[in-house]
Amino acid sequence: MFMNLVSWPTLAFLCFMVGLAGFVDASAGGGGLISLPAYMVTGLPVHLLYGANKFSSACGTTFASAMFFRSGALDLQVALIAAAASFAGSTLGSRLVLLLPGEVLKIMVLVMLPIAALIIFTQRKLPEEDRSSQVPRKKALTLAVVIGLLIGLYDGLVGPGTGTFAIIAFTSVLKFDLRTASGNAKVLNLASNYASLITYIGAGNVPFALAIPCAVCNILGAILGSHFALSKGGKFIRPMLLVVLVLLLGKMAMDLLG
Repeated sequence: MFMNLVSWPTLAFLCFMVGLAGFVDASAGGGGLISLPAYMVTGLPVHLLYGANKFSSACGTTFASAMFFRSGALDLQVALIAAAASFAGSTLGSRLVLLLPGEVLKIMVLVMLPIAALIIFTQRKLPEEDRSSQVPRKKALTLAVVIGLLIGLYDGLVGPGTGTFAIIAFTSVLKFDLRTASGNAKVLNLASNYASLITYIGAGNVPFALAIPCAVCNILGAILGSHFALSKGGKFIRPMLLVVLVLLLGKMAMDLLG
């Protein structure tokens, strides 16, 4: 139904960019900074692109979350509570997206993506030591709800950078080490992705013929990226991510002004 909306070269471009996003996300984080604007430069209706992007993101996050769960690299209680709150926040954010005009969404993305990129690129070295025992358990669970709601709402409205923001919150607020914070963030992000996806599917805004091949490429990119994620992998990937982001945002800006 939707394949008549894009050419084969456009589909090839999207598959490559979404695969690159999966690779970047697994290697250094921030893959959504590539995938969402890549979908948007095709000129397709914005609400459909939100749905397609969320479908491919959910597939990639499912793969990553399974790896963290098998390794036990998470605080399951905190992760599940944050995920439940994230599901609620993302559902609200996604429903707001359905109410907003496409041009408003484009402007919102153009404003928010550079801010998200700036935060990701300027974040300090995250801690390797787990100090979560310093936070009383009831307080930690309450804070997990707040983190889940706020980050889930952001994911539903915009999306890119969600996983990184969650890691920063889990390390700085709840004092988890980077490994555990990453696992918690994956579970939170998984819940927010599926909340948005369910909302978009219900509204008929997921073009599966476009989203499925892009999702396959996202998973393949994530597999390659996970193998590439060495100690200095992020230092190599982040400059490339910045260049791609600037090019995509420039194209979006020209299309919007034109």
